[in-house]
Amino acid sequence: MREPEGAAEAERSGGERAAFDAFFAGHYRELARFAYLLTGEHDAADDITAEALAEAWKHWNRVSSADRPLAYVRRIVANLAADRTASLVRERRSWRLWGLGRSDRTEQPDTAGAVDLREALLQLPARKRACVVLRYYYGLSERETASTLGIAVGTVKSQSSRGLDELAARLRGSRYAATGENRSSATKGATP
Repeated sequence: MREPEGAAEAERSGGERAAFDAFFAGHYRELARFAYLLTGEHDAADDITAEALAEAWKHWNRVSSADRPLAYVRRIVANLAADRTASLVRERRSWRLWGLGRSDRTEQPDTAGAVDLREALLQLPARKRACVVLRYYYGLSERETASTLGIAVGTVKSQSSRGLDELAARLRGSRYAATGENRSSATKGATP
């Protein structure tokens, strides 16, 4: 007979709870920012972050014993964001069939450059977007990015390179192209 979920929860040690609470407090904002950079929507980022942390808690023994627990949870966030994006793409295709549209207008006040960058970033496919964000916004190495996303280092290299090239092409005519900044400085330090 299977135990109710509440009984399993009660069996967790106070140490496990304290370790998770410390992880949550130390990494929630970073994970939420990562989710926002992948989705471009604050509400979706909050939902994805909450869901990822709930999954992390549900499997805390596995997460806490991982070599890099933060990378483990980042992968959960990336997977949830990719699933959400795929779902939205399917939904938008349905809307087009019915002649309905959706506004891509943002309600947050932001600088023109950050808006341009965010819009260009959101046009990248999910894997390229995750590689670019992890490599150039978070400054992870190719190996760390590969580990986080569960892909090969060579894939990170190609996806990052192609993603940056696509960003540069989309940003032509924006302030980055006008000032002649290189592609990595256009992504580093900008606040999407």
